[in-house]
Amino acid sequence: MRKVLLPTIIIIAASLLVIRIFYLQIIDDSFKLKSENNAIKKVYDYPERGYIYDRNGKLLVANQASYDIMVIPREIKKDLNIAEFCALLNITEEEYHKRIEKAKVYSPRLPSVFLSQLNKNEFAAFQEKIRKYEGFYFQKRSLRDYKVDYGANIFGFITQVNEKQIAKNPYYNSGDLIGKQGVEESYEETLRGIKGVKYIQKDKYNREIGPYKEGKYDTIAVAGEDINLTIDATLQKYGEELMINKRGGIVAIEPKSGEILALITAPSYDPGILVGRQRSKNYTLLYNDSISKPLYDRGLLAEYPPGSPFKILTGLVALQEGVINEQTTFMCHHGFSYGGGRFMKCHGFGPHQLHNGIYNSCNTYFGQAYMLTINKYKDPGQAVDVWSSHVKSFGLGQFMGYDLPTGKRGNIPTSKTYKRIYPNGGWRSSTIVSNAIGQGEVLMTPIQLANMMATVANQGYYYTPHIIKKIEGEKIDEKFTTKHVTTVDQKYFPPVISGLFDVYNKGTAYSLRVEGIDICGKTGTAENFAKINGKRTQLKDHSIFVAFAPKDNPKIAIAVMIENGGFGATVAGPIASLMIEKYLRKKITRTDLEIRVLNKSLLSEYAKVGGISDALKIESVPKDSVLQAKIVKPKAPVTTAPKTEVKKTAVDTTKKN
Repeated sequence: MRKVLLPTIIIIAASLLVIRIFYLQIIDDSFKLKSENNAIKKVYDYPERGYIYDRNGKLLVANQASYDIMVIPREIKKDLNIAEFCALLNITEEEYHKRIEKAKVYSPRLPSVFLSQLNKNEFAAFQEKIRKYEGFYFQKRSLRDYKVDYGANIFGFITQVNEKQIAKNPYYNSGDLIGKQGVEESYEETLRGIKGVKYIQKDKYNREIGPYKEGKYDTIAVAGEDINLTIDATLQKYGEELMINKRGGIVAIEPKSGEILALITAPSYDPGILVGRQRSKNYTLLYNDSISKPLYDRGLLAEYPPGSPFKILTGLVALQEGVINEQTTFMCHHGFSYGGGRFMKCHGFGPHQLHNGIYNSCNTYFGQAYMLTINKYKDPGQAVDVWSSHVKSFGLGQFMGYDLPTGKRGNIPTSKTYKRIYPNGGWRSSTIVSNAIGQGEVLMTPIQLANMMATVANQGYYYTPHIIKKIEGEKIDEKFTTKHVTTVDQKYFPPVISGLFDVYNKGTAYSLRVEGIDICGKTGTAENFAKINGKRTQLKDHSIFVAFAPKDNPKIAIAVMIENGGFGATVAGPIASLMIEKYLRKKITRTDLEIRVLNKSLLSEYAKVGGISDALKIESVPKDSVLQAKIVKPKAPVTTAPKTEVKKTAVDTTKKN
């Protein structure tokens, strides 16, 4: 048997080897292509990136032609006229040598980008003389052409790939462009298309002699797909205008679909400044602004104590747990005493039930309701977990899963939180009562606040917020059409909505009414601390406002967070009312309110915690002549300030969504 088995194995192995060699050499000569790589030049054909439109079909981002100067260091002639070469490209000889050395480090034999993103005018003079400079050639590219001067945080930008990205994804080569931040990153594969490649045969003198194998292995470029965003361009532009000279975030959502109507961060910048040869200089300026952080999307990333808007959830959970009803009454004496002689202040006075507790924003009412919720259970840890579970069903305290690259969890405490804070126990409802009014350990991002209001508007359900509306030839991810239902029964929402409606009719937002539009809203403030010269200093509160409209058939839910803005009805509230009217009516009737907001500058407040950086020069500025006429230029703020250390309120939980 062994005498037969061994020869059989040898014959089979030899046969397989012969078949494989025959296939590689005769049938499939792609490996021959690789082996002849030194005599073959790859020329890539880069496709046009997909266009970006808003929900109404308005073109936001298109493309423009640009040119990259490529170099193969080994092929550069020694007699190259460097001075003439540099003059044509408007660079110094020092820059020339630095770029050549960088190219050599990458590879002396392979092409790499010498100078990127030349426009037509910059390239024209060089094109005429390019034959004089062996080792250099050009590659046509497509750069972004921004049709609007807003929405930078939404779009993101495109930049050259780095070595890590090349190693991770073999599609990319040195010098290739890739989307970073915003939808450019989220939908990179959709927008980029597929690049084509041509194989050019070279002779022994390194001269091009035509296509390899008559173009057998050549591929054509496939253009990127166009996409429609959920953004309303008019609303986005208006929101950014209202936020000039302010810091914070605005998020507006269509409740019935989860579509993001506006995603605003302030300060922002014209996306067009990150295109072309000045891109690096401008990006560096924005990046180094560690005070105002124009590259930081506050709508998605900034975590704030939500303040009084959180009372909405405190009331809903208390109703669900059966510890209160609509008639439950608590007496308010400008606050109430709790645990160990401590006192929670309140601006209210007299008896409060759910309805007037909401529109008067009574701390006493919601503090008592929260304590009853926790005290319902013998174990406070179990009680907090029950409460936390209800709150998290509104999409809070977790990554929301929207289709933008980054986000934050926020924070909704659980029993584990307090076991960590109080390892020896001893904590109870009175210890953590600050959670009732959106302080304590509770943190939320503006998009979470907006989604909370969308959920209330829908009376107990929401769709995951998303920025994509349509991709040509594709369906959007089904997770954006999946309904999420809260643990609070639908029957408890109408009385809460009634209270929110009267916030505008006779409550804290009475002065912000818009004739003919039934708006439900809630004002709020959040305490704001910083260390100045090593001393903990309380600064002006953050201004918060949440709302939805119309009351009976909500089409927009919105959250506005203004850093150092003061009372919710002072800055955030007016902005929310204007945004709602702009979206629903396409015009503004309260021009007095609009002018007041446009001229409201908080730069003097921000100067207290670090001054104003040089980046302000390229951050948000009004370009609309009509808008400019409404704005009075603020006095220059003080630019010097003591060294400031801003207190961290939460662990950095940034994550790719």
